Amino acid sequence: MNDWPEGWSDDNRGPRYGRGSAGAQPEGAQVMRQVRRGPAVPPGQRSAYGNPGPAAPPYGAGVPQQPSYVDGQGHDEGAGYGAYDSDYNTGQVYGSPGGRGPGGTAGAPDQGPRPAPNWRRRIKWSAITLATVLIVTSVATYFWADSKLRREVDLSQVIDRPASGSGTNYLIVGSDSREGMTKADEKKLHTGSAEGKRTDSMMILHVGDNGDTLVSLPRDSNVTVPSYKGSTSGKVYPARGWQEKLNATYAEDGPTLLVRTIEANTGLHIDHYVEIGFQGFANIVDAVGGVEITIDQAFKDKWSGADFKAGKQTLNGTQALAFVRTRHAFAASDLQRTKNQQKFLSALAHQVATPSTILNPFTFYPVMGAGLDSLIVDKDMSLWDLASMFWAMKGVQGGGGTSLNMPISGSVGGNLVWDKAKVKTLVDELNNDQKVTVSGN
Repeated sequence: MNDWPEGWSDDNRGPRYGRGSAGAQPEGAQVMRQVRRGPAVPPGQRSAYGNPGPAAPPYGAGVPQQPSYVDGQGHDEGAGYGAYDSDYNTGQVYGSPGGRGPGGTAGAPDQGPRPAPNWRRRIKWSAITLATVLIVTSVATYFWADSKLRREVDLSQVIDRPASGSGTNYLIVGSDSREGMTKADEKKLHTGSAEGKRTDSMMILHVGDNGDTLVSLPRDSNVTVPSYKGSTSGKVYPARGWQEKLNATYAEDGPTLLVRTIEANTGLHIDHYVEIGFQGFANIVDAVGGVEITIDQAFKDKWSGADFKAGKQTLNGTQALAFVRTRHAFAASDLQRTKNQQKFLSALAHQVATPSTILNPFTFYPVMGAGLDSLIVDKDMSLWDLASMFWAMKGVQGGGGTSLNMPISGSVGGNLVWDKAKVKTLVDELNNDQKVTVSGN
């Protein structure tokens, strides 16, 4: 049976390719329209190369002749070989780029160039994200730090207080508390194992607009014990005219009697109270990575464990505690010790306030944790007040303030007597927030 159209036979198919075929034409050519290069050859004629033209179509009248697809668009306009190759070489055999036109996918949308990134929008949202993270972190840090402050001192129990002056006055106390220390800690830090608490150092830090002032109060200062209200009993004890060492008042009834005694003997209003014990002091120094300080003269003391050479050096917590506690190695005893305490505390504040500490979370949070766990403050103390205190102490070391001992005029019974005239001038200058002109011992 012949399935080919009328007038066609299997012999008319021309050379074949594939199984049983000697033709070199690929099998795909059997289903593809012939693509010719060069001008079309009319039916029944031979081309310039001697090839016969296509046979006349066997279709009947009214059937149009099929296009030759010489130029890839169904037209033969003599474009020649190059017109075909221009699309073929780019992978678009038929039609225009994008698949539109003959041989392409009808109706396919054009794929335009990728839009440039909106950098202004990206920067805006990056800034908003960063600001949000910083705000959330700051707020969380504030509440964390605020919750760790030990607000245990109630200054409202202090009676007969002098009027507040200009600026802010902090009473900074270093106690010999062994709270939280083991026997090994006491041996390592050379603190001994005495019961109770006493004060090893007392300083008044005045923060004002005309320079900050740090005044040390020697622990052996001779003072008059005033009337006071008991911190636990609430009972008011009348003044008896007793003369005591200043640190004895702390041992008798704690921070509130100490504040009451200082205010009564100076006329200076104390706004805030800050206390730190032995262990807390050493922990802060270690957390900050040690404190660099210059020691003017070598000294050694078996009581405190001090053994220092002269020159610049970095002290760890144990060494720092020995440095600020030593007094037996000096001819001026307690007066030299207070100077060393001022010097070291200012250096410590400077170290805590440096960008390398504040901006490094691996240092900042351990220092904050060690410091806040160790400090005992008054109930009205805020984190802002505490930061202001540290910043002022840093300024004193940097030359932006004044440091001195309370002026001394002599001694009685081994106790140091304050120079009343100089003390009055000093207190007046502090109350009026004036530049301090008084010098101490």
